[in-house]
Amino acid sequence: MLRASAVFDAQAALGFLVSQVTSIEQNVYAIRYGDIQYPNLVPVDTSAYPWARTVTYFTSDHAGQADWMDGNASDMPFADVARTKFETTVESAKIGYRFSLEEVNEAMLIPGMTLSADKAAAARRAGEELVERVVISGDSRKGFLGLVNQTSVPQVAVANGAGGSSLWTNKQPIEILADINNALVGAWSTSAQVELHDTVLLPVAHYGLIASTPRSATSDATIITYLQANNIYTSTTGRPLTIRTLRQLAGAGAGGSNRMITYRRDPQVLKFHMPMPHQFFPPQQRMLEFIVPGMMRLGGLDVRLPKGVSYNDGI
Repeated sequence: MLRASAVFDAQAALGFLVSQVTSIEQNVYAIRYGDIQYPNLVPVDTSAYPWARTVTYFTSDHAGQADWMDGNASDMPFADVARTKFETTVESAKIGYRFSLEEVNEAMLIPGMTLSADKAAAARRAGEELVERVVISGDSRKGFLGLVNQTSVPQVAVANGAGGSSLWTNKQPIEILADINNALVGAWSTSAQVELHDTVLLPVAHYGLIASTPRSATSDATIITYLQANNIYTSTTGRPLTIRTLRQLAGAGAGGSNRMITYRRDPQVLKFHMPMPHQFFPPQQRMLEFIVPGMMRLGGLDVRLPKGVSYNDGI
């Protein structure tokens, strides 16, 4: 049985810890991790009820065509809208941190001393890493698919170059430019000029290749510099094409080949549901330590309009 003074020390330590945690959490949630990419890759929706088991959404498509008529016509063409219902499962995940009674009491000894935020930051980082994995690669344990491995997305093998190879390391700059623009144009043309992709994702090595290789022997511009000024998205909209790296694309294509992804970054096309972003709960005492539980609730990545995304393999 704990002595009265020990119980009092633990209760005082808990009160001290509660006041510390508030400040710690504010600082930790202000941290931005440079290598966590998912918020920049896909739209994130946090609007659903935090404890919902599923998120329901609908996609719609319209049909109908207007035509000429004469004064004696008795028929009328009608427009209609087809709606399809989808449900995304929401799962819970957990990560927290803890302090020993000794650590808290040591911090209380010195006026103005605060507990380190390192443990909370580590927990927050671990939560972000889980979300990153789910968004990009999915999770087979929960039946989630990610950005790089959707089964409904059109998959195309890039054409061989003049040298007989589809690999960018064996292609001329003009052939690499053609691969990227063909991916953008192909998605645009197969969707009746509706899905104009605004984002290109490349494996790290391929991004490095186009960022450092001159467009031609007589040009100072690199492949990527030329591409940013000369692509169908920019020429049509006047807005810049987004080109990013994604290391998980190395070997993600058919037969273990390297994959390029192009897509329209829009909630109508794809969306990641996170009804409860990672959050910490009040500290709890457990024997001689204090636990700060943390959890989040998230669904998989929904690709709502598959033609809004394109996989291009073999680069």
